[in-house]
Amino acid sequence: MQNSGFTNSADKLVLIVDDDKEIIDLLEAVVKKEGFKVEKAEDGLEAQNKARSLLPDLILLDLMLPKAGGFEILQSLQADETSDIPVVVLTGRRLDRTTSDMIRQQSNVRDFMEKPVKAELLTSAMHQILRTRPMKKP
Repeated sequence: MQNSGFTNSADKLVLIVDDDKEIIDLLEAVVKKEGFKVEKAEDGLEAQNKARSLLPDLILLDLMLPKAGGFEILQSLQADETSDIPVVVLTGRRLDRTTSDMIRQQSNVRDFMEKPVKAELLTSAMHQILRTRPMKKP
């Protein structure tokens, strides 16, 4: 019997935004392993354009990006049809409490993680936010 409160991972698109190709590849592997579709962006402008054109179900967003920073992207994505897209913020920088609180208060931010991101925490957050079930382990 299927629980109607959950959806299929394969129906969900995750936009990964980071300027570090190695991190993108690592995140892509984690996201795809859980059955989600993936799109990638390597700078802030590409992220905004892809978010608007693709309307992903979730965005994994690095804060420090060329061409437009993560905080700027968070704010711009609240202004149009992208305002309902949940965002998980990822950062490799230690942030002071005021800055991290300010980011967490953005209406589209659902979670905030420091790099290196633990795969188990990320997959748990993705499934919880998107209301999907984790992939069964063989």
